[in-house]
Amino acid sequence: MCGIVGYLGKKDCTKVLLDSLSKLEYRGYDSAGIAVFENDSIKVAKTKGRIAQLEERINHEGGIKGNCGIGHTRWATHGEPSDVNSHPHGDANISIVHNGIIENYSKIKSFLETKGYVFESQTDTETVAKLLDFYYDGDPLNTIKNVLGEIEGSYALGILFKDFPDRIYAVRKDSPLIVGIGDDEAFIASDVPAFLKYTNKYYLLDTNEIVVLSNDGVEIFDKHGAPIEKELMVADWDMEAAEKGGYEHFMLKEINEQPAAINATISPRIKDGMPDLSECGLTQEKLAAYSNIFVVACGTAMHAGLVGKYVIESIGRIPVIVDVASEFRYRNPIVTDKDLVIVVSQSGETADTLEALKLSRKKGADTLAIVNVVGSSIAREADMVIYTHAGPEISVASTKAYSVQIAVFYLLAFELAYAKGAISQEECIRLTKELQSVPATLEIVLKQDELCKYVASTLVNAENLLYIGRGLDYALSMEGSLKLKEISYIHSESYAAGELKHGTISLVTDTMPIIAVATQRDLFDKTVSNAKEVKARGGKVIFVSHSYINVDDDVADYKIGLPTIDDLLMPMVAVVPLQLIAYYTSVLRGNDVDKPRNLAKSVTVE
Repeated sequence: MCGIVGYLGKKDCTKVLLDSLSKLEYRGYDSAGIAVFENDSIKVAKTKGRIAQLEERINHEGGIKGNCGIGHTRWATHGEPSDVNSHPHGDANISIVHNGIIENYSKIKSFLETKGYVFESQTDTETVAKLLDFYYDGDPLNTIKNVLGEIEGSYALGILFKDFPDRIYAVRKDSPLIVGIGDDEAFIASDVPAFLKYTNKYYLLDTNEIVVLSNDGVEIFDKHGAPIEKELMVADWDMEAAEKGGYEHFMLKEINEQPAAINATISPRIKDGMPDLSECGLTQEKLAAYSNIFVVACGTAMHAGLVGKYVIESIGRIPVIVDVASEFRYRNPIVTDKDLVIVVSQSGETADTLEALKLSRKKGADTLAIVNVVGSSIAREADMVIYTHAGPEISVASTKAYSVQIAVFYLLAFELAYAKGAISQEECIRLTKELQSVPATLEIVLKQDELCKYVASTLVNAENLLYIGRGLDYALSMEGSLKLKEISYIHSESYAAGELKHGTISLVTDTMPIIAVATQRDLFDKTVSNAKEVKARGGKVIFVSHSYINVDDDVADYKIGLPTIDDLLMPMVAVVPLQLIAYYTSVLRGNDVDKPRNLAKSVTVE
């Protein structure tokens, strides 16, 4: 949620900030603003809307010239999107940008009002700006330390003090913030793409660490003000990976990148034909000893966990409990030191998932993080981490991150099943070989994009839609439904096909399309029966199954045929047409595919 940038160097600061913010719009895009030192004063420009509208306003007002400043692109939490609620907040002396939520802002606001402060916005961020002003004693570091002792919640802050031109202060707690290091220039940012055009070198800030960017260099301090030495990191992907590369949208590019991403994720973890996750400390001895496995995640990552549950339980014969992270921590889960808790997050910064991880560690469980971002908060908190090598995923609607997360679950399931003696070495090698064939299989599926586009054209005017499936197909249907609703804005639900007759079939009419996923051959006939029930009541059915299987007109109106691999792995194949259908439906409805309304990529608030 929200994107923060800051720049200090010799370039045109306004140009760099706007360029960097444009790379972070996936984190929020309902308003934007910058604050730049110009002639030793802080000049602010901000507006409701996208970065392009901010740029128009700046140009209309005559521009801002300087070499040091901060910027923000917003996903609203406190106060509606508006000019006054946009960041930066502050006054002529102090200006700040903020990502996160200040949980005790109301209490702070009430206190500050008794001291004569008047508030203009509805934001929690303005309370921090005014609290900084209240504590300001001429020493920015001391002021920041005092404020950190007062505020509660999650935050990443970029701060300018008028008395200290050409200097940027920043601090983080739970919300992501990194420091880019270039040649005679430095950056702060919520994510690497913001400054990747200029440098691929960066420092990771830990909670309550304060960084100062000045013309003398970059200094990092702990919460007590003691200097800290940090390891300089290098991003392993370039600017080309973060650009559209000729595709109309990032989402379409990322759908097409799935074969390469899966291959990059699984290949280093297969040795002598067998899965090998020992790199993270997850040995076969450990796997064999676990009594239960918990998978905790949100949204798409949680759906990946549901596929993992089906596969692990099917071949590993160990109970797997999948929880929405925001519910897990509040239901006093029965987790012990004999259990493994797997937390899944694309960004590695998902607030609810991070808190669930911390709770699991307190209960003594081993924790394993499946994340895409090296050095992210979840990666650093977990006992073990498996990085999914998906590269940058810019579109808000996740596609390739989902596929690589599932790929990791398959490797985990295969090794766990072998470690527990539930499958033989020969079967483990066979399944692993099947997994290795998935990237090439997906290249075939991707060639069906025109068929998926045609199917999407039949859904454009729908107001409601239903996805059905059984077993692994039901788990996959949840992700297909989510993908469609979040970018097309069509109300869509997924339902276990066998449960249709227990109420949901009453909703079926000739205006409600149904997408039936039937890749599990032992359940195929039952899913066909459910599709016939829908057709008999006037519903239009889109059937997703194996290419070699024919279906009659009383089963489906349209069929998308898939190459056949082991049924256990078919979710990796079947998800692609569901992603493409969602994508093309959104495009045909004229939506902003990569930036769907009300959504942001990295959910760093609870």
